[in-house]
Amino acid sequence: MSSSHPPPPSESIQRVLFLSPLVHIYTVPPLTSTKGYTTTSWSPLLSPPTPSSKPEPIITRLRVLETSVPCFNSNNPNDDSSEEEPCITSTLLLEDPSTSALFAAAPYTSPSVVSPVLDSARFFAIRVEGEGGRKAVLGIGFQERGEAGDFVDCLRRVGRVMGWGGDNDGKGGGGDQGRGKGKGGGKEKEKMKDWSLKEGEMIRVEINGVGDKGDGGRIGKDLDGDAEALFSIKPPPSGGDGGGGAGMPFLPPPPSARDVKAERRRSRGRVEPEEGSAAELGFDDGEFGEFQ
Repeated sequence: MSSSHPPPPSESIQRVLFLSPLVHIYTVPPLTSTKGYTTTSWSPLLSPPTPSSKPEPIITRLRVLETSVPCFNSNNPNDDSSEEEPCITSTLLLEDPSTSALFAAAPYTSPSVVSPVLDSARFFAIRVEGEGGRKAVLGIGFQERGEAGDFVDCLRRVGRVMGWGGDNDGKGGGGDQGRGKGKGGGKEKEKMKDWSLKEGEMIRVEINGVGDKGDGGRIGKDLDGDAEALFSIKPPPSGGDGGGGAGMPFLPPPPSARDVKAERRRSRGRVEPEEGSAAELGFDDGEFGEFQ
């Protein structure tokens, strides 16, 4: 099978969205069920036999090519008031991997051009177009599952650009291709609520503890009230009168040995008068003291 792909205009811009170097081609019989395609009835598409070679399965290269051509809103391109906008089209190209000769082309005009199969994630049925508008369905199979996933992601991006609505997953459906625009094609702009500030409107943000300069006393009271509400036990007073560490209370001095002995006697029930030395009682206990 051979097909011709018309050359793009000179002012167009093209880019390759997806490339797979090796893709197997299969013949697909007509659908007998509305559920979809299955690979059980597919057979490899063979090359025509030659006197020197036998028929071999056809393996091609697959490219998804995007073409952007300047368009005008007005029907008259000479009208200066008409706005120039890009018209975007995408095409699936099956080419010879060695000579780059075109084998078949599938203009991606709707999601129904590519249909996944029911029994494998590596195979797809695509609707190709030949000369004179003739159409046929061919099966393609990727060697790796990762390549098939990248192919599906590419079709989803193309669907968003074309404005087909939602994420295109290659399961068919959708309408004809419209005028693609770089920001969503013919997709209607969603109506969103305008949250922008109108003229004269202001936003005021109130933060606890931050206010006008003249509210310093009130702010301090508010902070004290919050602290009392958060803590049922107030923090210890700061030791600012008698020195010491800031915010730390004074500790009482340790008891003397006399106090310890007296406490022991009281605990034993023998409370005795405290005995002091002669010097402490005012007597002279020297060499000729009174208590020698």
